[in-house]
Amino acid sequence: MTTRALSLNVNGEMRIIQAAPETPLLYILRNDLELNGPKFGCGLGECGACAVLVDGRAVRSCALSCRAMENREIVTLEGLGRIADPHPVQQAFIEMEAAQCGYCLNGMIIATAGLLKRNLNPSEGEIRAALARQLCRCGAHVEILAAARRAADLMRAAQ
Repeated sequence: MTTRALSLNVNGEMRIIQAAPETPLLYILRNDLELNGPKFGCGLGECGACAVLVDGRAVRSCALSCRAMENREIVTLEGLGRIADPHPVQQAFIEMEAAQCGYCLNGMIIATAGLLKRNLNPSEGEIRAALARQLCRCGAHVEILAAARRAADLMRAAQ
């Protein structure tokens, strides 16, 4: 594979990386930029563990080439908020204790953030639809749904 310089806007910072253009974005985020929020799950774009926001929409970073991400705004879990100042979605997941093993957590938070970026007053059905393709084997679904509802409340209150 031939590498070239690629310019990526990750978490508000322009980053120049050397990579083969077809390299999956997930590999660049984890290996080159040392961002561990997105996880390698299935590698097929099915489980959602690798989700990131691209131009405000939740997408699967394992299924996207880094070339396709040039000139796009990429936000990872690390870019949503900070430990001292978490994003309202992160805060809601903490408050509602919406994690078991935590492997799906990145995808659940990113999918919720993407939904609430578009719709601050989602119905239960819209929340479930936004989270439907995020796989969780631990059974934390009740808490995750509660966290998504709580995040919507927090974001509406902040307006």
